[in-house]
Amino acid sequence: MENLGKLIDGKKIAGEIREELKKEVERFKKEGREPGLTVILVGDNPASQTYVKFKEKAAQEIGIRSQIIRMDKEISQEELMGEIARLNQDKQVDGILVQLPLPDHLDEKEVIEAIDPSKDVDGFHPINTGRLFNGQDDAVRFEACTPLGIMELLDREGIEIDGKKAVVVGRSNIVGKPIAHLLLSRHATVTICHSHTPDLAGETLQADILVAAVGRPKLIKGDMVKEGATVIDVGINRVDGHLVGDVDFEAAKKKAGYITPVPGGVGPMTIAMLMKNTLKAREYHGV
Repeated sequence: MENLGKLIDGKKIAGEIREELKKEVERFKKEGREPGLTVILVGDNPASQTYVKFKEKAAQEIGIRSQIIRMDKEISQEELMGEIARLNQDKQVDGILVQLPLPDHLDEKEVIEAIDPSKDVDGFHPINTGRLFNGQDDAVRFEACTPLGIMELLDREGIEIDGKKAVVVGRSNIVGKPIAHLLLSRHATVTICHSHTPDLAGETLQADILVAAVGRPKLIKGDMVKEGATVIDVGINRVDGHLVGDVDFEAAKKKAGYITPVPGGVGPMTIAMLMKNTLKAREYHGV
């Protein structure tokens, strides 16, 4: 009988986390104020509109006071920066999220750096990424939601990280680099692979924990997975009208010990971690 990897059900785990967060929100309400999250959506990108809708729904379900600010795609950099400055000063707003990507004429880097680091619930501000890199947790520190969600999946499935060989395929600032640092902080031996890695299969076959985050459909084949490995697929690619990951799921699940599906794996965890970060910001800001 062929070995089939245990499915890591991110949708189910995210639902459990939302139930836990609901109780925390009730506590904040008793203390005088529910957490507040504001999302800025610039333009009419269909994927961005869908993501924002999911975030709004999750916030409402938990009891977070959410606000969507929709701005015209022709808005100037100055107008957008002015809106962020206003939200930075608003004591009812604990978390600020600017939905990416922005229209080409806007400076994404400048926008991210304008957000108050204590309200940066996406975890993209250089101060927060710097705290992650330096291992600083003495101040409020927000970690990017997708890497944080991956760590949560590993922990809730009881997957050992300490001393394990982790291979991250992809080096983006949003997933690849931060997940590598989070795994390193938990004493994994970490290798980051990318488009210039000469023998990708040679690296992935050594991985006890394999994270695929490059945005290339089915890049990771079954014969690139070590027997019994944990495979975390971050990729979301639309192929012939269907969503597929960066991992050839059907082939990889025959080798993996644990594996995340696409959809229903990492995606729901990203939104759950955004909610968790918003509650963390509320705790930091106080009443």
